[in-house]
This record gives sequence, C-alpha cells and structure tokens, in this order.
Amino acid sequence: MTTPGAASPGDPARGGAASAPSDATLARVVREESAHITAALTASFRSFDLAEESVAEAVVEALREWRVRGIPPKPGAWLMQAARHNALDRLRRERVLRDKVALLEARAEPDDGARVMDERLALLFGCCHPALAPDSQLALTLRAICGLTTAQIARATFSTESATGQRISRAKRKIVASGIPLRVPEGTDAAERLDLVLTVVSVMYSAAHFAPGGDATADRDLAEDALWLAGVIAAALPRAAEAHGLCALLQFHRAREDARAVDGELILLGDQDRTEWDAALLASARRSLERAATLRRPGRWQLHAAIAACHADAQSSADTDWLQVLTLYDMLLRCDRTPVVRLNRAVALAEVEGPDAALAEVATLEESLSGYHLWHAVRAHFLRQLGRGAEATASDLRALELTANEAERRLIAARLAR
Repeated sequence: MTTPGAASPGDPARGGAASAPSDATLARVVREESAHITAALTASFRSFDLAEESVAEAVVEALREWRVRGIPPKPGAWLMQAARHNALDRLRRERVLRDKVALLEARAEPDDGARVMDERLALLFGCCHPALAPDSQLALTLRAICGLTTAQIARATFSTESATGQRISRAKRKIVASGIPLRVPEGTDAAERLDLVLTVVSVMYSAAHFAPGGDATADRDLAEDALWLAGVIAAALPRAAEAHGLCALLQFHRAREDARAVDGELILLGDQDRTEWDAALLASARRSLERAATLRRPGRWQLHAAIAACHADAQSSADTDWLQVLTLYDMLLRCDRTPVVRLNRAVALAEVEGPDAALAEVATLEESLSGYHLWHAVRAHFLRQLGRGAEATASDLRALELTANEAERRLIAARLAR
C-alpha cells in the first residue's frame, strides 16, 4: 500500500522536508476539529461542498501562516474562523445570500461537546452513504473527516491527484443532488450503515500499510487517523458493540507495529519479538473488547478482534490456542464469508488439522483469489509443507509477480532462495 505518510513539503499537517514545529500542532488540530468545522459550516450555509472546500483552504492557510507567525492561542478557533471567512468570501463572490452574510458573521458557534460529537458522526455517516461508490466513501472521509489533502488521499488510495480530485468532486455533487442527509441513521438500517462506516475506517487503517514500491514501514499518520476515528465512533455510540469491536481490533494490530516492521523489513506474526508489542495498547484493546462483550450483540468486528486477542494472549506462536482461533473463524463465517476471511481461516485450519485439509480449502478459493498475491503465498506455504517443492516454487513466483511492495517481495524472494 502507498506510504501516504511520506509527505511532500506541500502537504499540510503531514510534515516533510520543509516541516516546522507548528505543523505537528496543525496535524492535531486538523484531526480533532476539521470534521466538526465542516459539519458546523454545512449547517450554517446549507452547502456541504462550500463547507468542505472552505475548510480545506483554511488548512492550507494555517500551514503557511503558522510557520511565519507562530501557533495562535486558540488553534481550533483560528481554523474555524478562517474557514468561515473563506465560506463568506465565496458567497460574496457568487453574489449568493448577500443579505444573510451579516447574520451569519454574527452567529456564534455552540461550544457543546455532545453536539460537536454528533456533528462529526453525522458527517461521517454522510461520507459513507451507500449511494456513494466505495472508493468515493473512503476518499471523502479522508478529506472531510481527517483533513487530508488531495495529494495525501491519492497516495493512500493508489490513485492520481487528478482522479482523486474528480472522485471527491463527484461524491460531493452526488450528496447535494441526491439529498443525502448528514445525520446518524436510526431504525432498521442503523446497524447496516454503521457496518459500512466501520468498514471504511478499517480500509483506512489497511491503506497505511504495504506501499507499492515501499518497504514494510506503515504510514503512522494515516494509521493513527484510523485508530483515532475508531475511538471517536465508539465514544459517540457507547451502546454500539461493533464500534468497540473495531476499536479493539485496530488497537491489537497497532500494538504489534514495532515488531511487524523492523528496519523496513516485514516480520511475520509467528516470527515477531513479542516483547516489542505495546503493552498499554494491548491492555486498551482488551478493555474495548470486554466493553463490546458486555453489550451482548456479537458481530464480525468483535470476532476479528477476538481472533487478534488470541494471538496477543499467546507467549509465542507455538502457544497460540489455534483451536479457539479456528472456532472463532467458524463463527465469523456466519456473518462474513468473504474469500479473504476464508483464506485466513485456512491458516488456522492448517495448525489444527494439517496442511492437507488447509490446501483443499485454499483450492476452493482459486476463482475468487487467483489475482491476490497472498492466496498464492499461502498456497505455496502449504505445498512446501507437503513436500511439493516445484508447485510451491511456482506459487511463490506468482505471488512475487502480483505484489508491488518491496518488503513483501524480499520476503518471498528469501523463501525462494532457501
């Protein structure tokens, strides 16, 4: 995956060669405030497109001015005021609502924590509306909620800046044309819509890893954005068990980050130095999972997190309770039968029943996963265990062709050289 965190000097709030001390503050303010400001301006001006563009302009202005003049006493308020001025300027230029400008300028913004959270969550659900294409949902979320620039989003989603800009523009036009509401859904569609939002956040976290042409080092900014956003959702929806489940899952994964990538090289789970795992994050993940369990509404994100917890609880790969892992995967298949979940289950199946059974399961996934490098890599592993070296080599070579990440390529090449 791209390394969106390898920011260029022109990327606000992501550092780079020309970064300044104020950039770190801007990054924090953008993460914490941009979604709230966008939602507040949307409510005031009745235009999501106007609000989003005005906030994006304000972030660029902050990057430039804070480097010269220093960090203002109230950075969040500065960003809000700059964005409002941008919106008003646009309205003046367009000669729209001229008679309302004075009223809008005088209107005070509410300082209410619950409303801020509601606005942010409502905006997130709007960005992840099922009427929008999945790639548009992710791009718009990264822009409106996390405050990333078009260039950063392009890197995170393996696209060009022009294509990313067009995707965001089309999504915003569709929100306006279709009357997509910026609100938290209620009733029968609430759970399905929440799952879509959680999926987008999960994809965001995955996008921080495995850059084409890059090494195994994750983009920490993007990963932290996803982890933060998962926490925002869980805090805003304390009775949503699946929100706590995703929060736990990402914390489990994040806790292993320092052991997963060492000097840019990818270290597989079974070979990781578990003393390098972040104990505080693991403890937080367990609390999130326990919180989800008390709500007694199981779902796929909780099951994914429970599987991650099994690995976290083991002192070594050999000590892993693979039967429990396999049982959890069997439960997961009832609500998530995607090919990748079945492939992951095959890995657990091999530990319990041996490579023959696992290879048979992997074979059933060929039609759907033959273009996925990890399907070939997992298949090669089982073939090698069964002494079918020539077939294993062919599968590894195909996996090598299908991945563009240099760390993965080096890992597969090392296996071929043995």
